[in-house]
Amino acid sequence: MKIAVLGTGMVGHALAGKLVSLGHEVIMGSRESGNPKGEEWARQAGPRARAGSFAQACAESELIVNATPGTVSLAVLAEAGEATLNGKIILDVANALDGSSGFPPSLTVCNTDSIAETIQRTYPELRVVKSLNTVSAPVMVDPGRLPGPHDMFMAGNDADAKSTVSGLLQEFGWAPEHIRDLGGLDAARGMEMWLPLWLRIFMQQPKGKMFNIAIVSE
Repeated sequence: MKIAVLGTGMVGHALAGKLVSLGHEVIMGSRESGNPKGEEWARQAGPRARAGSFAQACAESELIVNATPGTVSLAVLAEAGEATLNGKIILDVANALDGSSGFPPSLTVCNTDSIAETIQRTYPELRVVKSLNTVSAPVMVDPGRLPGPHDMFMAGNDADAKSTVSGLLQEFGWAPEHIRDLGGLDAARGMEMWLPLWLRIFMQQPKGKMFNIAIVSE
């Protein structure tokens, strides 16, 4: 599959690198073609990896991964352009975190809205699926690094798009029975609002120690 990964940060690198290792053709998108981080990643990742602008990456992809900070996601997609987005699936990994007042950051969107829903309203022809935003980048692409079963959440309005994203998650190593479909895209509100608690848990963890949620029921 041809996949655009928007964002050159830690999450973008983790996802893009994993996708290339799985045999996908990946374009890492950034604000300008020739971005040093994107170009260096492409050189190291091999022949299935390229770097380009947001618009170029989206135009040449079948599926888009939004790995940008939630505070700039809409601006990034605007740079890509509506014509390059319409009809495509976008896996939205972003979180609406505002660190301008220090750590831990606060949420810029919550309760009655989410970054994922904002993207969907702005680009109604996009098929938005929210997932992977509730864990750290290493766990996103390697759930087996944690002992025992644990869960990944997913939300979206398009069943076919969710099926495609579920397939990618399974390629990453997520067991089908632990990919929890929470329903429509409004469920992204709760997924994004998990982050303040996630950050508090993170702050209490020994440095570098990974964790995730496991749903336990009778």
